[in-house]
Amino acid sequence: MLDVYRYRWLAQVFVKISGTLAGNEVTFEDTSIYLQFQNYELVPRTSYHCAGNLKLVMASSQSRRKSFPSISFKMKKDVLKLFFDPSYTWLLGLLLCNVEIFINLFVINKVKYTEVDWLAYMQEVGGFLNGTCDYMQLKGDTGPLVYPAGFVYIYSLLYYATNNGQNIRLAQYIFFIFYLINHLLVVRIYHKTKLCPPYVLLFLTCTSYRVHSLFVLRLFNDPIAMLILYIAINLFIDRQWYLGSLVYSIAVSVKMNILLFAPGLLLLYLVGNGIKKTIINLSICASLQVVFAIPFLRINPLGYVIRSFDLGRQFFHQWTVNWRFLSEDLFADRRFHFVLLFSHITILFLFAAFKWKRSFSDLCDVINVKKMWGKGQADISSNQIVLILFTSNFIGICFSRSLHYQFYIWYYHTLPYLLWSTPYQAPVRLLLFGVIELCWNTFPSTNLSSSSLHLCHTLLLLGLWKRKEVVRAQKIE
Repeated sequence: MLDVYRYRWLAQVFVKISGTLAGNEVTFEDTSIYLQFQNYELVPRTSYHCAGNLKLVMASSQSRRKSFPSISFKMKKDVLKLFFDPSYTWLLGLLLCNVEIFINLFVINKVKYTEVDWLAYMQEVGGFLNGTCDYMQLKGDTGPLVYPAGFVYIYSLLYYATNNGQNIRLAQYIFFIFYLINHLLVVRIYHKTKLCPPYVLLFLTCTSYRVHSLFVLRLFNDPIAMLILYIAINLFIDRQWYLGSLVYSIAVSVKMNILLFAPGLLLLYLVGNGIKKTIINLSICASLQVVFAIPFLRINPLGYVIRSFDLGRQFFHQWTVNWRFLSEDLFADRRFHFVLLFSHITILFLFAAFKWKRSFSDLCDVINVKKMWGKGQADISSNQIVLILFTSNFIGICFSRSLHYQFYIWYYHTLPYLLWSTPYQAPVRLLLFGVIELCWNTFPSTNLSSSSLHLCHTLLLLGLWKRKEVVRAQKIE
């Protein structure tokens, strides 16, 4: 004799799970179990009460044969949804997070760590921790400190956490945690926008050898800056503009490349918030930079500005990924740099005027004080926020004076979203993604890899141009 009251919950859970997997509706009434299938109905032969024995009602062999094809078809349908239905992006992202755990642990323990900039980072922040606040005096083996104050504070924490930077393995595990957080932040962006099929996350996981390397083998500051940026973008998606501006400014203080998102963000501020709130958001961004820089501004303000926001910094031709086919003289020519800057500004303006807005006059309306002072021009959807920010950054990358291998993280996780924002078919999108990945994994870069990278960037930029304007007056998603 079995006490049904004692085991009733187990029977209910078993039937509920079985029914759900089979695509059936399962209900309970007292201690009787009713199974109602989608295609036919099984009427319970007996009601089993507490005083009786626990019995399992088995369907006839014919009914079982009819249920198996239904279960198989339903499971196949669910598997297809997992990879192709954007509403399943979060689920697949969580599953891949477990895969990422094993991949990163394998890389940390089986692939040899290669010293690039970690020691120099520790030397730079070590000087600060020893009392030096003159930015012109902070330097490491690879040269002077060229990052803003946020970098100094974050790597100071890492300095203490890793025994003055000597415990490299612990630093790798910390960056492993950073990688997982970054993965979940990116997954949330893709889940919120629901533009791309979930299977693109497989490519982000399986083809990202260099990205894994940047996090857990090189310990660069670029991944930290992008991680913080993705926090800010998630806040913007949630319409937490003030908090998002604060976090965005923190990302800028880690590395200046985050400013590539600024033109698109400024337009979003104006369109979604109006001029008054835009001024508040910009004030938040600027104030944080000043607060972070106070210890250094007190000693040598000019030195801090020159070193931390050095727009004229010269790059070495031997490390370039995108301009290998140019001669060293042309690569270093200031006139070439001016042409790139002019092209960058021009393309940004064209996208802002004719793609992100309907026309130049429509773009001018966003700075009309009478119309736009107190409120925004339109409610902005999650897709509009993400597309404008990602495109703004991508345009800057297309016209960068040089791209080094660690810069791949600047736009790697945005590539699927940008590709699926074009009118190209899926095979073409995947081909472009694959060629870009191949170019970034060619070391050292060659004339062919650099040329191919520019070709892919050009095709992607043209595809984004063919897309209709994205900022319209519509309800928030």
